Amino acid sequence: MISSEMRERPQASSLSGIERAEPLLPLELLELELSLEGYADGEAGFCEAVRKAAAETHGEFLFDLPAAGLVEDCRRIAVLRIPTSDKKMRVVLALLDQNGTEIRMQAPDHDTEHLVRFADAFIEVLERI
Repeated sequence: MISSEMRERPQASSLSGIERAEPLLPLELLELELSLEGYADGEAGFCEAVRKAAAETHGEFLFDLPAAGLVEDCRRIAVLRIPTSDKKMRVVLALLDQNGTEIRMQAPDHDTEHLVRFADAFIEVLERI
């Protein structure tokens, strides 16, 4: 489910190429969110569902990790790169709720910006291989 914070607050300019005046709910994020609507497979199917949704939107599943202490009311975090309307790639997060019954999309914020830096380093290593 798309949080109200994503609909209302502009994104900080320092995170993954998202401009300060750009809303947090770009069409690309909405498309990804809609492709995950109705998820009910719990933690076991989370990675596969997010990987499939990313591929359907021409994005990339980078990695996932436990959410303990990173995001409130969240069990797992998947880090994705999705294309923007101007053909750039943006890092976004897919969050599995604590019950394992819903996946919501979130743009990185102050609490998760270190995941963006890690994702950028991860991508750089993969590109060198």
